[in-house]
Amino acid sequence: MARTGYKSVDAYVAAQPQPARSALERVRATIRKALPRATEGISYQIPVYKLDGAMVLYFAGFQQHYSIYPASSHLVSALKKELAGFLHSKATIRFPVTDAVPTRLIARIAKLRAAEAAVSKARRTKRAAPKRARSKTRKKGTRSGARLR
Repeated sequence: MARTGYKSVDAYVAAQPQPARSALERVRATIRKALPRATEGISYQIPVYKLDGAMVLYFAGFQQHYSIYPASSHLVSALKKELAGFLHSKATIRFPVTDAVPTRLIARIAKLRAAEAAVSKARRTKRAAPKRARSKTRKKGTRSGARLR
């Protein structure tokens, strides 16, 4: 049974089986280089990278493969040829631990996800912006614009 309750990405990577551990160290270094302003942490018991508080990318290791999440429809269409054979499900990109780590592809994934996260955050900020209140000028001696008698 896999250990849970990781407090850091270091602890997560160190707890992985050896074939995956080496690959995850390369994946981590690649993401950190591609997203130098990103903060890393643990969420859902796997490593997460955030920019300005917005989630950008997760990764997870297993005995036979490692995965990167989420693969948005925009990302999949932008990298369709490069992701051929690696797309496992609708939102998961899976790489075998026996293959060389595709650092260029992972860097492109990270940068595309960062751009998507920025756009998404801008949309949320725009929707959350307070609307201007309408002027409530009343005539003297009136309540809600109606004359008092």
